Formats: sequence, structure tokens, C-alpha cells
Amino acid sequence: MGSRVGAAHEVLEIDSGEKRLNELGYKQELRREMSIFKTLAITFSSMAVFTGTPLYGPSLRYAGPASMIWGWVVVTFFTWFVGIAMAEICASFPTTGSLYFWAAHLAGPRWGPFASWCCAWLETIGLISGIGAQAYSGSQALQMIILLSTGTNKGGGYFAPRSVFLAMYMGLTLIWAFLNTFSLQVVAFLDIISIWWQIIGGLVVIIMLPLVAQTTQPTSYVFTHFETSPESTGISSRPYAVILSVLLSNYCLYGYDAAAHLTEETKAADRTGPIAILSSIGIISVFGWAYNLALTFSIRDPAYLYDENNETGGALVPAQIIYDAFYGRFQNSTGAVIFLCIIWGSFFFCGLSVTASAARVVYALSRDNGIPFSPIWRRLHPKHKVPRNAVWLCAAISMILGLPILKLDVIFTAIISISTIGWVGGYAVPIFARLVMAEKNFKPGPFYLGRARRPISLVAFLWICYTCSAFLLPTLYPITWSTFNYAPVALGLLLTLVMLWWFLDARKWFKGPVRNIDLQNGNSS
Repeated sequence: MGSRVGAAHEVLEIDSGEKRLNELGYKQELRREMSIFKTLAITFSSMAVFTGTPLYGPSLRYAGPASMIWGWVVVTFFTWFVGIAMAEICASFPTTGSLYFWAAHLAGPRWGPFASWCCAWLETIGLISGIGAQAYSGSQALQMIILLSTGTNKGGGYFAPRSVFLAMYMGLTLIWAFLNTFSLQVVAFLDIISIWWQIIGGLVVIIMLPLVAQTTQPTSYVFTHFETSPESTGISSRPYAVILSVLLSNYCLYGYDAAAHLTEETKAADRTGPIAILSSIGIISVFGWAYNLALTFSIRDPAYLYDENNETGGALVPAQIIYDAFYGRFQNSTGAVIFLCIIWGSFFFCGLSVTASAARVVYALSRDNGIPFSPIWRRLHPKHKVPRNAVWLCAAISMILGLPILKLDVIFTAIISISTIGWVGGYAVPIFARLVMAEKNFKPGPFYLGRARRPISLVAFLWICYTCSAFLLPTLYPITWSTFNYAPVALGLLLTLVMLWWFLDARKWFKGPVRNIDLQNGNSS
């Protein structure tokens, strides 16, 4: 008898996130078993302490260390506005489709379908190319590990050619897809390893690197030195150089919406989602800034970092800084290889999390019939309840994105530009809809801004517009085939096709998120 009462009590005690999901018209299909710590781990991994490693060298070269270091502080300040605006919306709409679901409901019945269509496709483009960005970063770190383990660029070490680099890129993408076909608990477990890997590894690199380096730069160099490099970048305009220098921070400080993608699998998601978003921004902004400071203080000779004949072939500036520090003190590269393995691990875990997020966005969009062949992509694994087909679709597209590695030098610039504009641009749609909607139509969650929501949403929206614009700019002059940032062309083509599809066909049938539960009688449709 007592066990029956207990069972009945458990049925009555529905999870607050699941209750809100049902109110919004969705039945619980994914397994709701993630704790706040596991959600934070995946969100933290999607941002990653060392994400900016490949961009550090170009950022330092554009305008010197002061612009890069203080730029991080400025970007962090504005990122809080975006994060706070999104946390409020997440508390009210804890659904796996997150951004595009938010856009549909906040924009109202008239504009909702179009808003959710734009948001969904921006987010899908951003996340899938985000897998490519992490695969490229991981491959570059692995390239440096192999080079320094087999000698150096000067000592006959093995510098992976383009074909091998592409094979590493493909290999990482396939591993992430394979791991994401298991229960989300597998990814969550690996991401708990990830959060400790990044915190402990981050602290080790941040604290040890300046201590190991025998020659360090003075405080005045790190915080006040401003210097453009028109002879190598072709950019003599100071404001332009500063904007490009700050791209490092713009690129690193997003990805916190990963918490929102996992809300249907998280306990009490209407509370834990906002906490995970804001906690991730706080942790990454502090750790990322400290990492940039550690690298900049540890520079031995700024001019030597970019020399194609140096030990790392001028391919990855942080790798050269770390090598110089360890070789200068210990006359070997063992410590540098260990540090680069820590950094590589960060990229590995980040790519794993981004793959999980991308697959869930594709699953949510296909659940609402927003992608060609939707029935295939929304199919869940019968045992693990994960969108396995969506995982492999994301992996296949990101591998195709990497093919130009064989011919182009600026592939990484293009991939991160597409990723950032799509991913961050997706944030803009629900935030703008929240800015202009009537307050009486908004049902607040546990995290509510009240009267502060309009100024916060306005600053957040304008900052996103600036960020997307900055990533469309050419990064090197004169513009040639080898220096051309093809992101505007690729994005323009993709978005034109998406908009044509909308006006010619999709607007007739795409109504945004499709309710799959009937609230009148409680029957699932």
C-alpha cells in the first residue's frame, strides 16, 4: 500500500521543466536525467578555455597586446547583456529547440513562423560550422604536438601536410559523431571530465607558463603596447586593426546557449538553464583573459613568433611561445608537448559538446518539419533516445566544409566567421522579438528582468549586430584568392537559398514549432 502511495506521489511530482514543456505543447520524449552540474559541464565545454588559441597570433599581430587584452574586457562586458537577456528567455521556454522556439513564441502568431525559420537556419549553420571550427583547431594543435615530438621545424620534425591535416580533421569529426550516438549520459560523463580538464589544465597552463618562461615581457608591454603591422597584414588603419584584433574575444565568448539545447534533458530546466548560461560566461571570461595574459607575458621575442623558419614553422603562435618557455629553461620540448596536449584536449571536448548541440537543433527543427527529409533526422535511437541520424548529418556536412583545407589558406577564418555569424546571429532573433513584444504576452520564468529587459535586450541586440558585421570584414590585404574571406559569399548564398525556399514554398506550410501534445485531454498526437 505504502509503495502505491509513493508511486502516485512520484507521478504527481512532475519535474518543473517538464511541466512547462507540456504547457508549451510538447510531450517529454528525450530522457530528463541531466543535473545542473552536467548541464554546466556541457555548456562550459562548448565555450572552452583555450578556444581562442588559433586566433591569438593574428590578434596580437593586428594591433599589439594592449588592444587584444583590453578588448577581451570590453567584449566580456557586452557579452553579459546577451547572456542575461537569453537567461530570462530560457527560464520561460525550457525546450530543446531553444532559440528558434523562443523566436516563434516571442514574435507572435503573425511573425512567429518567419522568425523561427530565420533563427533555426542561422543556428543550424552556426552550430554545424562550429564543429568544423573545433575540428580545425584540434587538428592544428595535433599538428604541433607531432612536430615538437618528432623534432622541430628546425630539427627535422614531421610537419603534417594539408592531406594529413585534412585526415586529422575528418578523424576528429567522426569520433565526435560516434560518441554522440550513445546515450547523452556518455557525453555528459566525458564533459564532466572536460570541466575538470579545462579548470585544472587551464590553471596549470595559466600559472606555470609565466613561471617557466625565463624571458618575460614587462607589464607596460602587455597592457599599454599598441602596434599595427601593415607590412604583414596590409592594414594601416588603427580602428580597423583594433576591430580585427578583438575578433579573438568575439569568437571565444559565445556558445553558452548549449545549456538551452539540453533543457528537455535537464532536471528543473527552467532554473538550471539560466544558471548554466550565466555561470559559463563568468568562468570562461575570467579563465580566457588569464590565459591570454599568461601567453602575452611569456613572449620571448615578438618578432620571432611569426618567422616561418622558427621551431613551429610560424603556424601556431601560442605553440611557439610555449616552446620558447620550456626550451629556454629545460633545453627540451617535453613540457611544451604536455601543455599542447592539454590544449588539444580542450578542443576535443569542445567539439564533442558542439556536436551534441548541433544534433539537437537539427532534431528539434526536423521535429517541426523544417528540414528536407525531416522524418529521417527526427528519428531517435530506440534504446539511447538520442537523435543518431541528426548527429551523422551534422558530421557529414562539417566534413564537407573542411575539404577546402587542401587548397585554401584562409579556410579557418571562413569557418569561424560562418560559425560565429550563424551562431550569434541566431541569438539576435529571439532577443529582438523580446525587445519589441508586448509585456502582457510574456509568461515569466523563475529568472525575470522586469523593467530592465528593454535596455538589456537593446544593448544585447546591437552588440550582436556589431559582432556579425566584424566577422564579414576582410582580414588581410591586398585581397587575393589566397587571402579572401569567403564567409560573406558562402553565408550570402546559403541565406539566399533559405529565404527563397521560405518565400516560394515553406511559408505555405512551416508554422514554427509544432505542438505534439493535446492539452485538452492530455493525449499525445
